[in-house]
Amino acid sequence: MLAAGIFYLIDNIQNPNKIWRLGNNTNEVVLQRGLDGHYRAEALINNQKVNVLVDTGATGVAISQAVADKLQLKSLAAVRTNTANGDSIGYMVRLASVKVGGVEANNVSAMIAPNLGGDVLLGMSYLGRMDVRLFNNQMTIKQVE
Repeated sequence: MLAAGIFYLIDNIQNPNKIWRLGNNTNEVVLQRGLDGHYRAEALINNQKVNVLVDTGATGVAISQAVADKLQLKSLAAVRTNTANGDSIGYMVRLASVKVGGVEANNVSAMIAPNLGGDVLLGMSYLGRMDVRLFNNQMTIKQVE
């Protein structure tokens, strides 16, 4: 019990943006920056909970193979990509919906990145549809569509 309690506390400090805290009835969500300087959150992709790393420097949404399998995503086409980790192959997909808190976008382009370490990078194919502001260790994402 003690170990579980400690894990819960540490997880909530390192990952403060849990889906139950973000709410889902507004057109705006405020994310707290983690201790590592990144903005991570629990989000819904195609109505299934996934962990995302919000990356304003990423062109699109990149999904690990494990998450793609969980979401039962089907690839549209294979493409060569050039990332910070070098050249690789990715697989284009369309996501019916991506939702962080109450901020949702439909028909979002994404790529399955088989070599992605982690779950999902939430990039500009989602964020570019929103008003995104960074201030005082918080990221505010506001629905504008």
